[in-house]
Amino acid sequence: MERPAWAPQGIDLSVPSVSRMYDFYLGGSHNFEADRIAARAAIEAFPGLPKIMQTNRAFMRRAVRHARAAGVTQFLDIGSGIPTFGAVHEIAREGGGDARVVYVDNDPIAVAHSRAVLDGQEGTGVVAADFRDPEAILGSEPVRRLIDFGRPVAVLLVALLHFVDDSDEPAAALARLREVLAPGSLLVISHASTDTGPRTAAQGSRISEVYRRGGATLVLRSRAEVLRFFDGFELLEPGLVAPPDWRPEEPVDEDDPVVYSGLVGVGRAA
Repeated sequence: MERPAWAPQGIDLSVPSVSRMYDFYLGGSHNFEADRIAARAAIEAFPGLPKIMQTNRAFMRRAVRHARAAGVTQFLDIGSGIPTFGAVHEIAREGGGDARVVYVDNDPIAVAHSRAVLDGQEGTGVVAADFRDPEAILGSEPVRRLIDFGRPVAVLLVALLHFVDDSDEPAAALARLREVLAPGSLLVISHASTDTGPRTAAQGSRISEVYRRGGATLVLRSRAEVLRFFDGFELLEPGLVAPPDWRPEEPVDEDDPVVYSGLVGVGRAA
């Protein structure tokens, strides 16, 4: 298999990657045949995935605009993946402004491509780190240089936590991040679930198995389980809801109920 110039050496192109599968769902080009095979299997197990991912990205953009409207100008996007059109720094700077954005991911290709895309962009940084190691994130040079934790920060965990097993203690990692956040900081979460939308628990089990075969964890949590990630935060209206229902900016397209799959919410640190 020919290795494209943007793929770092040492990456096994025959093993699917969560970030590159997500890139495929969104119509990106930074994915390999192994990613496409796994992604197609996931779509077969859980039909409508590309539309679900697009709806998820639309929620992320609305949440970033809300943060800016609330005066938040610092963003820590953990599990950021491969930047596509409408990335956090682009949305945060709509209409001007000096937002600072740090992208964090543990996928070498996502990190390499992020650095290439952001080269020369003032006020942005990229960190190769894992959500499960918050100290590595907080102690990284880009975070120390760009993020002032004495002021509000928006922490984005968009389509991330369902890839973290309970045994890896995601709540503990979140608690560590919460400790450093100033009042008025925001926590933005989107999470896979079959508690909303038309997909069944059996379909959820099938897609989890697809990811497991590719070497990744996918945990579809219940609403009550996702709600616990907001412990210590005030959940903003309209609460923990299906993605299209979080402060829609235009009429919701109800033609395909699959877009209601998953749970999203924004919490504010007191």
